[in-house]
Amino acid sequence: MKKRKWYMIFALILCISMIAGCGGGKTSSGAAKDITLNEVAHSIFYAPQYVAIENGYFEDEGLNVTLVTGFGADKTMTAVLSGEADIGFMGSEASIYAYSEGATDYAVNFAQLTQRAGNFLISREQIENFDWSMIKGSTVLGGRKGGMPQMVFEYILKKNGIDPAADLTIVQNIDFGSTAAAFSGGQGDYSVEFEPSATALEQEGDGYVVASLGESSGYVPYTAYCAKTSYISENAETIQSFVNALQKGMDYVAEHSPEEIAKVIQPQFKETDLDTITAIVTRYYEQDTWKDNLVFEEDSFMLLQNILQEAGQLEEYAPYEALVDNTFSEKAK
Repeated sequence: MKKRKWYMIFALILCISMIAGCGGGKTSSGAAKDITLNEVAHSIFYAPQYVAIENGYFEDEGLNVTLVTGFGADKTMTAVLSGEADIGFMGSEASIYAYSEGATDYAVNFAQLTQRAGNFLISREQIENFDWSMIKGSTVLGGRKGGMPQMVFEYILKKNGIDPAADLTIVQNIDFGSTAAAFSGGQGDYSVEFEPSATALEQEGDGYVVASLGESSGYVPYTAYCAKTSYISENAETIQSFVNALQKGMDYVAEHSPEEIAKVIQPQFKETDLDTITAIVTRYYEQDTWKDNLVFEEDSFMLLQNILQEAGQLEEYAPYEALVDNTFSEKAK
């Protein structure tokens, strides 16, 4: 089902896009190319990206990356389509929504980072042998309707024979990032949380991780990088350099231990102690969160659209060839 808010967003975007300019590759003087990257959230879940930043891989590729957090896929996509950001990093459902709403200079996905969901189901009590049937009749603090966290959660419920609308109550009116505090305050029997909130709730004794949505859902194309069609066309060299740096980050993560990865990305999470970062990286590492390369396979894209359709968020499937460009990720392998 299409969203009314997307009509309003894209009307604004069309106006802004007419006056927004796009850069074009590295500067003629040889100076580093400035890029604004808008990420949906700042999370250890995206460790390879932060490895690429902290190890200087973007600088090695001649890029000066400014990282901005959008706090929501809709906000990140708006930043990309309006020209406020050059590259967006979020769930690819946002690019499908934009395309289906008729955006002309739409966003194209050119690199996939994560292949599993990065959130966890938190219970008020420890449950050693959790089964999804136990969630029936409960109240769960969930995610935004139409967003990947919520849709993957519903996808898991359906896989386990649970009707998201009839078998439990899912609270969806709490802002992203505020559900952990609401859960600590007594709301809900369960909460779906990203890191570091999941580990923080455990450390505070307010909740316990009883299930990994990443493990329960299987391989799902959870997050990817995208840019406007025009930006990619006009800045192919820049996109290739960006993807090359990301691939180096992926390679580092694949070849090093969680302890080594945690030490590298620690400057990105100064409010979190190293032991906690290591524990979180280990949790993601062990569930095979990150791909070996950045190629966004067609089967993964179709699975994503199947999830959207089952969630009632998609009326017509978008063409893979229009919304995915693997030219850069294939070359970076």
